Amino acid sequence: MIKTHILGFPRIGENRELKFALESHWRGESSEEELRATAHELRLKHWQAQIDSGLDFITVGDFAFYDQMAGHIQLLGCEPARFEFKPEQSKLQRYFTMVRGKSTENHSCTHVHETWALEMTKWFDTNYHYMVPEFTAATAFKAHTASLLEQIEQAKALNHPIKVSLIGPLTFLFQGKSKQAGFDQFDLLEQLLPVYGQILTELKAHGIEWLQLDEPILGLDLPANYLAAFERSYLQLKTSGVKILLATYFSTTQGHTSAVCKLPVDGLHIDCVRAEEDLPLVLDWLPNYKVLSLGVIDGRNIWKTDLQEALKQIVKTFDAGKGEVWLAPSCSLLHVPYRFSNDSTVNPLVKPWLAGAIEKLEELELLKQAAKTQLQGKTLTGALAALWNEHQTTVKQRAQSPLLNNPEVKARLSALAPTADQRGSEFAIRQKQQRERFQLPAYPTTTIGSFPQTKNIRNLRARLKKSEIDETTYWQHISQEIRQAIEFQERIGLDVLVHGEAERNDMVEYFGEQLEGFTFSANGWVQSYGSRCVKPPILFGDVARPKAMTVDVATFAQSLSEKPVKGMLTGPVTILQWSFVRNDQARATTAMQIALAIRDEVADLETAGIGMIQIDEPAYREGLPLRKARWDEYLNWASKAFRISASPVRDDTQIHTHMCYSEFNDILPAIAAMDADVITIETSRSDMELLRGFGEFHYPNEIGPGVYDIHSPRVPGQDEIVRLIRKAAQVIPPENLWVNPDCGLKTRGWEETEAALAVMVKATEQLRRELQGKGQIEKTAA
Repeated sequence: MIKTHILGFPRIGENRELKFALESHWRGESSEEELRATAHELRLKHWQAQIDSGLDFITVGDFAFYDQMAGHIQLLGCEPARFEFKPEQSKLQRYFTMVRGKSTENHSCTHVHETWALEMTKWFDTNYHYMVPEFTAATAFKAHTASLLEQIEQAKALNHPIKVSLIGPLTFLFQGKSKQAGFDQFDLLEQLLPVYGQILTELKAHGIEWLQLDEPILGLDLPANYLAAFERSYLQLKTSGVKILLATYFSTTQGHTSAVCKLPVDGLHIDCVRAEEDLPLVLDWLPNYKVLSLGVIDGRNIWKTDLQEALKQIVKTFDAGKGEVWLAPSCSLLHVPYRFSNDSTVNPLVKPWLAGAIEKLEELELLKQAAKTQLQGKTLTGALAALWNEHQTTVKQRAQSPLLNNPEVKARLSALAPTADQRGSEFAIRQKQQRERFQLPAYPTTTIGSFPQTKNIRNLRARLKKSEIDETTYWQHISQEIRQAIEFQERIGLDVLVHGEAERNDMVEYFGEQLEGFTFSANGWVQSYGSRCVKPPILFGDVARPKAMTVDVATFAQSLSEKPVKGMLTGPVTILQWSFVRNDQARATTAMQIALAIRDEVADLETAGIGMIQIDEPAYREGLPLRKARWDEYLNWASKAFRISASPVRDDTQIHTHMCYSEFNDILPAIAAMDADVITIETSRSDMELLRGFGEFHYPNEIGPGVYDIHSPRVPGQDEIVRLIRKAAQVIPPENLWVNPDCGLKTRGWEETEAALAVMVKATEQLRRELQGKGQIEKTAA
C-alpha cells in the first residue's frame, strides 16, 4: 500500500496574506477577529490544495500566526511567568507579547514595565527562526487544546482524512532553554508527558487516527539522557490509542538508528534527501508492520525531483518487505515558496527546473502513481506517462545545460594562490594601524547597516520596476534617503556610520541581482520569522561579478561625512545559505566562487577610499552540519571562503562582520579563524549570555555585542543599555568593545529607531565619562 502526505505546508499564503494581516493587526488597523478570519481562509485554501493534489491526508496543526514552537508554549500551558499575563488578556494578545515583547506604563506614568520577547534563534540549520521556550524548576504544564481542536473541526468539513502534526515532547524540551542556574529542563519531562498524553486522548476523542510527532533532535548528537528517554516517553504516549508517526528530518540518525526503529510508534518518517544513507539501515531494522514514510521530495530546495531515482528508493523499500509505505517531502514545505508555475520573473530557461510547494504536491502524486504501476508489473500509459516523460526530460535538460558552467570562473578558482585567504599582517599589527587611522573613542558606536525601509522607499523601488520612473529619478530619491541617514547619525553622535541601504531590497537578493549565475522569482517568498518573509535568489550556475556593485553608493555616502562610513557587503556563506542553491556541485565550490566575487568588490571599495568594510555572515553557523563529525569540513571551507573575500586589503583597512540569532560558543575557534577585525553579534535577548563564551575563549579581535533587540518595537532604557555594556566589559577587554544594536534596522520604524539609537549613544557617553573619571585612557591611546 502506498499513501502520500506532507509534514507541513507554507502558512504565509501564496501572496503573503498572513504577513499583511499580521502587520495590519499590529498597527491596530484590524481586529483579532479579522486576523483569525484570514488565518481560517488560508488554512482552508491550503487544505484544499492538498486534497486537489491527491494527498491521502491533509495535515492539521502546522499553522501558526508567528511560530509553531511559540504555539506549543500555549498548547502546553507553559507561558513564562515573567510575562505576568492577566486572565482578561486574550490568548492571541499573550501570544504576540511573548514573540514581540511589550512596554507598558502604570497609571501614574512613573514606571515603565518592560516585557522582553522570547529569545529567537535558528531552527536547526535552516533560515527559519523559532521562539525559544523558557524553563525553570517552577515551570508547569497544562493542556490548552481549544485552538487545535477548532482547526480539526474546520478541516473535518472538507470530508478528507486528517493527520495532525505536533512537535514531539523531547524536541520541545531540548530546543528550549533553562532560565535558572543549575536547572536542566530535561527534569521537566515527567511533568510534560502526561500533558502530551492528555492532548493525544483528546485527539482520539475527536476522531484523529494518525498523529505526526516531529522529533528532529534524533538527527543530532544527542545527550545520553535524551536518547534513553525516547522509549519510555513513547511507551507512555502509546496508551492514548492514536497512531503515532515519528518524524525525523534534516540529518542522519546514524549512531542510534536501530534504537529509533525499535521505538513503540506506529510509523517512522525519514529524510531520504539529506540522510539518504539511513534508508538501508531502516530497511534492516524497522519492523515490517510499521509504516515507513519516505521523504523523497526535497522540502528545503526548489529543484524538480529526479523521480526515477526516487522511484528506485521506493521499489527497494517494497523489495525489503515493507507492507505500507508513505511518500512525502523530506521535511515541512514551510521552507519553499508556494508555487513557481505562474511566476513571470524567473529566467524562462531556468523556470522549468523549479518546484514550489504546489509543484511538489504534484510530484508526490505522479510518483505515487508510477510506483503503484511499477509494483504491479505494468508501465505508465496515457496522460500519466506523458507527464512523467515531460518531467524527467526537464530534469535531464537541467543536468546538461550550458547555463550551469562558466569556464573562466572554474579556471580562476583552480589557479587561486595558497595565500589568497591571508591578510598581510597579524591582527595586533593591523589593530594598531587601524586605531591610528580612525582615532575612535572608547566604546565606538555604530549600527549593523540597514535603516528602516519606509513605504516611500518601497514605492520608489516598485515604480522603478514598473518603469514609472527612470534610473536617474530613482537614484535622486535614494541619494536623498542616504543623505538624511548620514545627517541623522551625525546628529545623534554615532562614531562609525552606514549609508542605510535604502537601495537594497534584501541583503542577499541585492547582490544576487548583480552577479552571474542567479535568477529571481516575482513571488517566491518564504517565512523567516513572524511576518518577516524573504525571497531567496535562485543560484543555478557558476557565480561571477561582471562589475562593481556597491562602490558608487559607498563613495557617495563617505563624501557626506568626515566620519568613517562602512562599505556594506553580504558574505559568501550567507549568500550561499540564503539562496536556493544548485545541488549539482559541492556547496564548498559554490561558496568559493561567491567569495571571489565579493573579494573583487572589497578590493574596489578599498581603492575607492572606503576604510571600513563590513562583510556580513549572519548565516555562518546556520550552515553547520547537525552532526559534529561533519563540522570540521564545513568550518574549514566556510572560514576560508570568508577570508578569501576579506583578504585583498591593506592592514589599516578594517574588516567587520556581523552574525546574529545563533549560538556561537561551540565554534569560536572557527569564528576566530575568520580573522575579521571587528565582529558584531546578537546578545541582548540572551542578556549577554552568548558573549560569555567569547570571554572564556579569549577572543582576540574586537567585538560589538548587541545592546538592544531590534526585533521588538520597544525602545530600551538608558540604564538597561549601560547595564549590558558593563556586563560585556566583564568578559571582554573594554578597549575591544563596540556598541551597536543586535541586528539591522530595516524592519523597524524611524520613530523607534531614532529613539533607540539616541538612547544607545547617551548610554555610551555615560560610560565614557565613567572611564575618564577613573583615569582610564581612551581607546585612541591604546
